[in-house]
Amino acid sequence: MRSRLAAAPDATASAILKVEQERSPARTLITLLPYLWPQGDLVARTRVVAAVILLIAAKLAIVLVPVVYGMAVDALVAQPGMLSGALTVPLALIVGYGLLRAAGAAFGELRDAVIAAVQQRAARKIAFQSFVHMHALSLRFHLDRQTGGLSRAIERGSLGVQLVLRLAVFNVVPTILEVVMVTGVMWWMFDWRFAAIIVFAMVGYLLFTFTCSNWRVKIRRTMNEMDSQAQTRAIDSLLNFETVKYFGNEAHESRRFDEALARYERAAVMSQISLNMLNLGQATIIALGLAVIMLLAAGEVAAGTMTVGAFVLANTYLIQLYQPLNMLGVVYREIRQGLVDMEALFHLLDINAEITDRPDAVVLPTHLKDRAAGEVVFEDVHFDYRPDRKILKGVSFRVPPGGKLAIVGPTGAGKSTISRLLFRFYDVTTGAVRIDGQDIRGVTQESLRTTIGVVPQDTVLFNDTIRYNIAYGRPGATQDEVETAAKLAQVHDFVLRLPEGYDTRVGERGLKLSGGEKQRVAIARTILKDPRILILDEATSALDTSTEQDIQTALRSLASHRTTVVIAHRLSTVVDADEIIVLQDGQVAERGTHAWLLARDGLYAHMWALQAEQTASADIAAD
Repeated sequence: MRSRLAAAPDATASAILKVEQERSPARTLITLLPYLWPQGDLVARTRVVAAVILLIAAKLAIVLVPVVYGMAVDALVAQPGMLSGALTVPLALIVGYGLLRAAGAAFGELRDAVIAAVQQRAARKIAFQSFVHMHALSLRFHLDRQTGGLSRAIERGSLGVQLVLRLAVFNVVPTILEVVMVTGVMWWMFDWRFAAIIVFAMVGYLLFTFTCSNWRVKIRRTMNEMDSQAQTRAIDSLLNFETVKYFGNEAHESRRFDEALARYERAAVMSQISLNMLNLGQATIIALGLAVIMLLAAGEVAAGTMTVGAFVLANTYLIQLYQPLNMLGVVYREIRQGLVDMEALFHLLDINAEITDRPDAVVLPTHLKDRAAGEVVFEDVHFDYRPDRKILKGVSFRVPPGGKLAIVGPTGAGKSTISRLLFRFYDVTTGAVRIDGQDIRGVTQESLRTTIGVVPQDTVLFNDTIRYNIAYGRPGATQDEVETAAKLAQVHDFVLRLPEGYDTRVGERGLKLSGGEKQRVAIARTILKDPRILILDEATSALDTSTEQDIQTALRSLASHRTTVVIAHRLSTVVDADEIIVLQDGQVAERGTHAWLLARDGLYAHMWALQAEQTASADIAAD
């Protein structure tokens, strides 16, 4: 049964964090089991089988320890002076007692060593799968995400996977096995009353533990929600460090963060108090069971029907059971908390990717080898982000191979939506987008996005070196190739003037570089990518005139012999376009060359005149 989020491709990360209770623990465990018993991995399955054998061997040794101990006590009582001679029965039993204890510990450690690789591999696969899945989700999802809360959900989920794998199979199952063995031994060596007391104590202990732990799960969920909220606020505030400083809102941000921490603090205190109550109840149940067993055994010893060794055996068994039972309570609590922590991660993995490759998807040629390739066609494209928000209303145009199309228009007309549709961040509602006659919905996303290069308006760089950011256009590129791209983008000389050259780190999101420098790096990595089709999405709108002229030179070099779509705010940057289309309210209002549109004296001419007036005013103010 799929979760509700799985049926909703536009589910948001914030929604994931709020619906954890919809996923049952059983379903989470079922999702986890294939990672513990991986299909086709004979080595991993062999390790699991070996670990199970060692588990059984360890429990058999531990269950026999009290039996040998009781026999040694009886032997000592019957023959108190035998230890002074050669190897005696009591001495042999004591040695056997020690060997059994050592064997139990050794088998347990070997079990953990054998299964460790399986556990870590499972945690790694889930973390890797969640990372890959995040990149497969749609732009719609990532626009809505809360990075801090989502990263905490993934982090907690990955840790929860390791916790549950470590505890569920190799702590819960062994403890239950030990309880069953001990109950059988007590019934066999004494009578049903001793076994019944153990069963009643165990059932009472488990019922109390499970009931309290289920109650504590709600508190844990609250803690997780408050933790995610605090981390979201902290990361969001740090990412917007400059904005916080611009408005002097450090105290406001600190107060919001502290409010979230205070809510987490209250939930954490409640969690600790409930844990103390749980521990107290568990200790009381075990103490009552132990007292009843001792009273019953003492009566049997007084009646002469039980030896002192048997009395010690009964007491030892119950004390020995106390530790795994107590551990079972701890393990159950940890498993329940681990399952809660895993819920958001598995909810994330349940979400269907909005944009997927068809089974029969073909591969587009990826490099600019055929100068006659690269035709882009929009055929009566309609698109809406939501049914009540129409964006494009029947847009059609054609860009011939090697041609240059400019798209202009007022803010909100749908210009950037065209680039997102061409890059297939979204699919059209109706109509078609074609490259070289092929509907892009029928090609693989990898080949489509390798075919297209984008220089965006807001360039975001990785917090790494300039070399890494340029080479990101084609990972594995040589230093010479990186420098050639940098020269074409007119950034090479600037980089050489830096103390660390290409090893200079650009900071979070590239904030150590100016807008023009970041744009040049973006152009260089797009040159290195060598795409057939180029999208310039208002690549110079945020730059000053001098910098814009330098960038335009680099862009002309990049666009040479490539099919180019320019989304422009400044009309002066598109006067050389083969065709200009003017969007207004999601429709093509005008189309033609720069000269023809000016002569038509329509919307484009009005925008041109308005920008010319604004430029003149700015020049007068500068003088």
